[in-house]
Amino acid sequence: MTGRTGAGRAVPGVGAVEGGLRADCARCFGLCCVAPAFAASADFAHDKPAGQPCRNLRTDFGCGIHPELRERGFAGCTVFDCFGAGQRVAQQTFGGRDWRNAPEHAGQMFDVFAVMRSLHELLWYLTEALRLRPPADLAAQVSAALAETDTLASGSPQDLLTLDVDGHRAKLNVLLSRTAELARTRGGGAGADHRGAVLVGRDLRRVDLRRANLRGATLIGADLRGVDLTRADLTGADLRGADLRGADLSDALFLHQAQVDAARGDRQTRLPVRLGRPAHWSALPLTPRRTRRR
Repeated sequence: MTGRTGAGRAVPGVGAVEGGLRADCARCFGLCCVAPAFAASADFAHDKPAGQPCRNLRTDFGCGIHPELRERGFAGCTVFDCFGAGQRVAQQTFGGRDWRNAPEHAGQMFDVFAVMRSLHELLWYLTEALRLRPPADLAAQVSAALAETDTLASGSPQDLLTLDVDGHRAKLNVLLSRTAELARTRGGGAGADHRGAVLVGRDLRRVDLRRANLRGATLIGADLRGVDLTRADLTGADLRGADLRGADLSDALFLHQAQVDAARGDRQTRLPVRLGRPAHWSALPLTPRRTRRR
């Protein structure tokens, strides 16, 4: 199976898998609105126990307030991405049976959804790794990992529930880290290492983050206005509320749509060609701060 990069070049190992990594809510049964628990917070307007439908879920499995989620206090819903796990569980794993008409399968379906979501997230990262065109030996390992993970995701409910997802993720993270490291240093040296750093609310406008390692970094509310993040590794970085106005993420590594949706930006924010500009981002360009005279 092959896919295409933004430049139209074929990428071995991508294609059929990639097509199933975008959420298709019309083919799901609102699993993300039922299976997870959430607590009242800035992201959710009320508590919801795991396995209980959200009060906004309609009988047709659509969201009753979808166009107004942010305004109604459900910003957390707008930044959740199942990477296509929902429709796979609904249509493939459970053969089109929904939890309302087959309540005897509901608990198992919700548990499987959590496993599938993790596997589909890994599939997304693996396809992105292949887009970075690693050396042939590493590309072969990533392709094999992609095929193995897709095979695991095709298992029965029982197979999925007994799968050691954490162990599988740890194994693949070695490949993904190596791929990212090679991509960061291609054509130049590596940038700063901020892996796992807690940078909540930090003003990073004068920090050089080109080719930086920001894997797992907590950037909640960080000021990244105008920052160049070229070839920065953003795997698992928490960008909730981060100010990306005027920032350049066009060549950032492992940046996915949910991270972008969780941040703030404007029309001057540069994104990878495969990612969309969130509707809630400001249409106004970055306004420089005035310097106080002393």
